Amino acid sequence: MRLFLVSLLLLLVTAACGTPTVVYVVVTATPETTDESQVVSLPTATTTLTNVPTLPTVTEAPSALPLATTPASTASAPTLLPADFPTPYITQVQVAEQLFEHGRMYWVGRVRQIWVLVITGEGRGDWYVYEDNFVEGEPETDPALVPPEGRIQPERGFGKLWREVPGLRDLLGWAVQPEVGYISRYEYHVTDQLDAAGNRTGYHVVYSLGGEQFRFNEIDSTWQLGGA
Repeated sequence: MRLFLVSLLLLLVTAACGTPTVVYVVVTATPETTDESQVVSLPTATTTLTNVPTLPTVTEAPSALPLATTPASTASAPTLLPADFPTPYITQVQVAEQLFEHGRMYWVGRVRQIWVLVITGEGRGDWYVYEDNFVEGEPETDPALVPPEGRIQPERGFGKLWREVPGLRDLLGWAVQPEVGYISRYEYHVTDQLDAAGNRTGYHVVYSLGGEQFRFNEIDSTWQLGGA
């Protein structure tokens, strides 16, 4: 006890002199008995966090309609807008484009569909919509199909569709340029035209790599160059 008082006195004198306090902890054997009156409870440390950023609430983007597996002439084309919503919807989408002898193919990344444009007249034609069901690891081309000089066999998703859909190869012919991918401005506009079920239809707008504007009409499953 006397040693404890001497040590405490030395600490007080040192603190009064302004010298930094150095505390030496001497570990001794645990005493056989403890005077509970000398036991002091340490305060519990608490930390309060302030200015913690709150994560923004995630809102659901406009959803696409189910993917089509049949030509657009017999199935509704995808609509990237809620039904009966009159305000034009404008965004950017990832697309891939390939030119053919008698049309084009577009891969629309947002809905994983392949849009086929078959030319029936100058700056216009028929529009077909198919699901992109190409799976990594599948054959990308058919080596048995040898294109004429200056022509290309389409690959991967485009090639699988071109080879497997009856009559599509004859409608489009061979590819004339390699497939290219890029980001395109995308628009969807609602019109006052109703389909057979009485639902309002609209049209989609996608741009080619060269900046040409293509309009896709839901009412009759056609495409046209410009006109949006």
